[in-house]
Amino acid sequence: MTQVHLDLGHLRTDGLEEATAFFATVDPEALVDAIRATSDDELLELLARDDIRPAAVRGLLARLHEYAVAERLAELRGTVRFDLERRGTLLERQALRFDAGAMTLVPDLDARTPVDVVISTSLVRFVRLVSGERNAGLEYLSGKLDIEGDAMLALAVGGIFKLPGTGEIALDPTTLDPVDVATALADVRPDHLKRVMASAFRPIVLGEIFRRLPDFLNARKAAKADLTIGFRLLGNPSGEVERYVVRVQGGVATVSQGDEGERRDATVTCEGHDYLRLATGHLNPVTGVLKGQLKVKGDKAKALQLSSIIDIPRAR
Repeated sequence: MTQVHLDLGHLRTDGLEEATAFFATVDPEALVDAIRATSDDELLELLARDDIRPAAVRGLLARLHEYAVAERLAELRGTVRFDLERRGTLLERQALRFDAGAMTLVPDLDARTPVDVVISTSLVRFVRLVSGERNAGLEYLSGKLDIEGDAMLALAVGGIFKLPGTGEIALDPTTLDPVDVATALADVRPDHLKRVMASAFRPIVLGEIFRRLPDFLNARKAAKADLTIGFRLLGNPSGEVERYVVRVQGGVATVSQGDEGERRDATVTCEGHDYLRLATGHLNPVTGVLKGQLKVKGDKAKALQLSSIIDIPRAR
């Protein structure tokens, strides 16, 4: 059977009533496919018109449950506001209330309406997020999406989308590839990164980076290495110091969390955001030590050896 491709071109001339009817009745899988096949410039041309933009945004949000993973949607509770902008100017403001699988648009919304979290981003990026094309976690790290309030609720919304025609999750914001993280951090502002690493997203980022660290061990360089390096990460709003231990022996790396008092060759103490930059190639370890961003207690040569046998993820 030949698949019929949905044409979005009529949105260039549709009025509010026509656009409202279209978004209320269009097949959600066909709509997602059409959005994915449309360039950013075309999407902006189609959806940014003042006379149909509210219908497009409300239509996408109102039917979110139709292309969401039911089990994940059922776990969401809270009110999420979307502030959609273009070059710093607010274009559209809408909100959704989630309650154990039920999802409703918030009526009579204004800036004073109580919400649990505000997601601010561009109109096109919003469309890419709700069509499952963009990873909300990476967008948040890169500063292309801003979150004020319950960061984990915001990111959970970004992780409910399924691939068209399947029950599979399109993108999970809590599963972060270090190379993707390195790419996302290429131009991020330091103040934004500090804010991200002071949010509830912090343990997700650190956990994923440390979990994937053994994947980047250079087995040839590490063949004769025998070292144990501890990391003490500061900057958690709770005041807690996160502790990880990296062991390399026989060309294999292992990572454990916590502090069991075992012997270490060295311990590195730094802010969480500086460790993230270090682990993704955006902070040179020697420079970090010289500038005091990385404080090393113990054998500094061993600590630097660890960095030399890890093939640091590089931005694409």
